[in-house]
Amino acid sequence: MITLRYHVVSIAAVFLSLALGIMLGSTVISDRLLSGLTGEKDSLGQKVADLQAERNALNARLTDADRFGTMVGPLAVRGQLDKRTVVLISTHDANPADRDALTELIKAAGGSVTGELQLTDTFTDPAKADQLRDLVPRLVPAGVQLPTAATDPGTLAGGLLGPLLLLNNQNRPQASGDESAAAMSGLANGGFVRVGRGITPAQLAVVLTGGATGGEDPGDRAAILARFATQVDRSGAGAVLAGRSGSAEGNSAIGIVRADTSATSILSTVDNLDTAAGRAVTVMALREQLEGRSGRYGNAGNAQAPAPQGLG
Repeated sequence: MITLRYHVVSIAAVFLSLALGIMLGSTVISDRLLSGLTGEKDSLGQKVADLQAERNALNARLTDADRFGTMVGPLAVRGQLDKRTVVLISTHDANPADRDALTELIKAAGGSVTGELQLTDTFTDPAKADQLRDLVPRLVPAGVQLPTAATDPGTLAGGLLGPLLLLNNQNRPQASGDESAAAMSGLANGGFVRVGRGITPAQLAVVLTGGATGGEDPGDRAAILARFATQVDRSGAGAVLAGRSGSAEGNSAIGIVRADTSATSILSTVDNLDTAAGRAVTVMALREQLEGRSGRYGNAGNAQAPAPQGLG
């Protein structure tokens, strides 16, 4: 006779069997899953190791190429700036090593550096824009005229500093020594520049910057520097805006200049100053400026070519 107890035991046995089956099945699945994940992990680990090895090999090749470029750079630019003078204008984030290496290469090209003016972080600070805009007109020497209808601080500052740092078309200073010293002192007292010793006007200028502009309001900061460099170019025989790798991307002065056809028609830009090739190209771009031409050079996607072509 089948009793209630029999039914209960039977049902319990069925559920117990199901539970055991699920447990055993899940154990098999878990083992397979873990085995698969372990294999995936090993495969990914090998891929990472391969990529690291490839990266190290590429870095070694780049180092060798840069070392070679450093050796041949002086030969590549020999005579490009024969008896020409260059003034350096550096931003607060410019790398001193880039400046020193470029100075030596300018000398190898037959030119000379007449001094360096440093722009402080305050110079491109949008919060100080009104202060700079108000200060510049009070420092303008007699005979120097600021750009007509200019209201942005970058253009105004370029309209003041350009004539102080660059010679005119007759290779003559555009302001007296006392006037230049007074104007520089006014900007320095305002915290906008740091003046190096013995700066004298030159024929050409290089504006040295670092990478992409960071900090607060990077786009506004970059715009001030871009307009400043463009106006400096208009003040003499020519200028080049040069920065490190990555300096043409995002909110950057070089990127803003390259997006402005009126600026690129006169101002040359170089986006790989931290390489031997980039420094040599900067010297070549200066020579090109003397010939009344300009270009966008370097490795960035918005560069037109790695280097100038057809220099005379």
